[in-house]
Amino acid sequence: MTQQNREKADLDFLAGKRMRRTRQAAWSRAMVQETDLTVRDLIWPLFILDGENSRESIATMPGVERLSIDLAVEAAKEARDLGIPSLALFPCTQNDRRTEDGRESYNPDNLMCRALRAIKAEVPDIGLIADVALDPYTSHGHDGLMDGEVILNDESVAVLIKQALNQAKAGADIIAPSDMMDGRIGALREALDNEGYENVILLSYAAKFASAFYGPFRDAVGSGARLKGDKKTYQLEPFNRAEALREVEQDLLEAADWVMVKPGMAYLDIVREVKDQFDVPVFAYQVSGEYAQIEFAAAAGALDRQAAMMESLIAFKRAGCSGILTYFAMDVARLLQK
Repeated sequence: MTQQNREKADLDFLAGKRMRRTRQAAWSRAMVQETDLTVRDLIWPLFILDGENSRESIATMPGVERLSIDLAVEAAKEARDLGIPSLALFPCTQNDRRTEDGRESYNPDNLMCRALRAIKAEVPDIGLIADVALDPYTSHGHDGLMDGEVILNDESVAVLIKQALNQAKAGADIIAPSDMMDGRIGALREALDNEGYENVILLSYAAKFASAFYGPFRDAVGSGARLKGDKKTYQLEPFNRAEALREVEQDLLEAADWVMVKPGMAYLDIVREVKDQFDVPVFAYQVSGEYAQIEFAAAAGALDRQAAMMESLIAFKRAGCSGILTYFAMDVARLLQK
């Protein structure tokens, strides 16, 4: 058969090929579905508040609340019963405990550590992820220590080590540095191992971008109004893809177990490239602004909340995520149970 005849035969075959055949029924669509979203893919972020039997709504994050530790324990029980495997905790530190040096971060009785101990005691079979960064503890709202307008890298890492050890002692299963200081992954791994916490997982926010989508989160932890300037000297430029991959590679070389891309929805191309290039567990954070977009648009009648919620999370899985931090976790878990 000549090349021309072969090409004609291929065209004739394609002319008779109907791609829609497998889409005609729910059962056939299910048989060829390429991506699954399950409860075990979900990580639920919780904001912790001081006090007892207290909850506070967050105006910029409809449906999300800060919870006192006792209510967070009850929330953890509900999450476990729904099959959610882990929680990510973020403290809203009391105003009088925020200082220039962030020393409250390594106070063994700080809000984060008390929450870790309380949840681990009552719900030992749910994983606890502890955020490592100084912005919930500093009076200036930055993730590291400052000298004037300059973020001090190595001095910040020294404090982050104290913070991480503090959290590991309190019961954190996963230490998740979100600060983006250079060299902190290797330093944290060495410190954890030396103190007998070699089984604590390091989940690095390896590709964290200086994003406009963090605003509601900063409101939730009380750092937004305090923030002096921006975080562009340590977080990634949204323009840069190759730099993000170099950051991921560096953190893996320093012994990160898992890596995170943040934000998620606007950076799914980075998630896919990290997964394809390094083939390691990749997580992404559907951050506060991404969550708020869907909530406010749904409230305005611009879209179907449930459909948009599910479609957004399926996109994370399709891009290659092993897990997703999302404020929709409980709603999705209930929906999947049905």
